[in-house]
Amino acid sequence: MRAIVQRVRQGAVRVDGEVIGAIGHGLVILLGVGHLDTEAEAAWLAKKIAGLRIFEDDDGKFNRSLLDVSGGALVVSQFTLYGDARKGRRPSFTEAAPPELAAPLIDHFAQMLQEAGVTRVSTGRFGAYMQVEILNDGPVTLILERLPGDIARGHYGKD
Repeated sequence: MRAIVQRVRQGAVRVDGEVIGAIGHGLVILLGVGHLDTEAEAAWLAKKIAGLRIFEDDDGKFNRSLLDVSGGALVVSQFTLYGDARKGRRPSFTEAAPPELAAPLIDHFAQMLQEAGVTRVSTGRFGAYMQVEILNDGPVTLILERLPGDIARGHYGKD
């Protein structure tokens, strides 16, 4: 799974002009699913993101997590995170998971954020044409990826 995580003052997603998900202070998470991803990758990534210390403390240091600041999370599915533009001028999306695999994993990821303690989780609408509004705070933007089998290969031993 791949995620673009942006610390925001607010975020919203619209479909056909209607706001279907919105948060104030927190994180907008653009989430892509690959062919081999499972619930294990979704759970690990949700726990990792909920605990990331990317919010400032009183001294201006990145010492607080989404949980510490009681922030919201807006999860938006984005298959284009698996776009490969190394050849030609049109990206290939063959590495993105098909909808029947990706949609349940996006939902599972959002559920795992809630189980990790994030109290305000909103989502986009899988497969819909969406307009995403992001008021980036900082800006602070991270790219995270959890590859299938990383634990077995000794990667990501510590959360």
